[in-house]
Amino acid sequence: MTADLDSLASAALTELASVSDITGLESWRIAYLGAKGKIRAAMASVKAVAIADRPAFGARINALRDQLDAAFEARRAEFGGAAATVAAGPAPDVTEPGRVWSETIGRRHVITRVREELCEVFARMGFETAEGPELEDDEHNFVKLNIPPHHPAREPSDNFYVDDPLRSARPRMLRSQTSTVQIRVMETRKPPIRIVAPGRVYRPDTVDATHSFMFHQIEGLCIDRGVSMADLKSTLFHFARAYFGADAEVRLRPSFFPFTEPSAEFDMKIRLRPDQPERWMELGGCGMVHPSVLEGCGIDPEAWTGFAFGFGIERLAMGKYSIPDIRMLFENDVRFLSQL
Repeated sequence: MTADLDSLASAALTELASVSDITGLESWRIAYLGAKGKIRAAMASVKAVAIADRPAFGARINALRDQLDAAFEARRAEFGGAAATVAAGPAPDVTEPGRVWSETIGRRHVITRVREELCEVFARMGFETAEGPELEDDEHNFVKLNIPPHHPAREPSDNFYVDDPLRSARPRMLRSQTSTVQIRVMETRKPPIRIVAPGRVYRPDTVDATHSFMFHQIEGLCIDRGVSMADLKSTLFHFARAYFGADAEVRLRPSFFPFTEPSAEFDMKIRLRPDQPERWMELGGCGMVHPSVLEGCGIDPEAWTGFAFGFGIERLAMGKYSIPDIRMLFENDVRFLSQL
């Protein structure tokens, strides 16, 4: 039996010396050192050896296995240390794109897409995009928007104040409207101005199918010479038909806002469910910029006029994609999001 092991060692080393490539080296390893190789078969033959000789025979097989392992590693090093498990065939092209292991491809959230779509529509009408801080102060959120000190909109129960409004002369707060961006733009730029300001706003509303304590707005501002209510109406009607289609039904209803005069509500007929009829839904407010707002920002209301408008982005998304409940936009249910 020992002679057989010597013959096995001689044959293995001779074949290993004749290997010419990494593929041949892997074949040699499988033949001699693999799970079904010749060394494993020799180990199985130990039961045919006399009991007294088995320790010496086992030690000889272990030594042979170690010898062949060392010879294999030395031979592999001669091939540059390449992995012995490289399959036969042409070398892989490392410049090819990686495989897509998942069949599910992510997408941007519907709110993000609608926001970008709205900015793109208004960009075609000459509006640029402006942004401002979400942590605002009382002056930009209320004072310069012509909202008086005791107006109900300034109640602590209707806002997320960071500072106590009863103890701070200029309390900070999470902005309740993106009109604050309009104020900041008018403070730092001279007319003519034509901007839209998308962003998150915060109000402690009770969450239901059409309200949330955090939502998104997009507000627009146009300041120029001779701007009139007719320009506002034309802009809003062009927007509605560009975004929702030529058959979009829209209307303006008289309203009141401290920062615009005259003011109006902008409504559109929307079908939230396929099995329900269309109904009028308020999308936002609009109007001519109040002269006091222009004066507060250093703009002469005798020389310049302007209009402003503001929409809820969630409301627009619900109208465009027939979403019946605003909460569906924030629940992160993949089954719902994958449909949009």
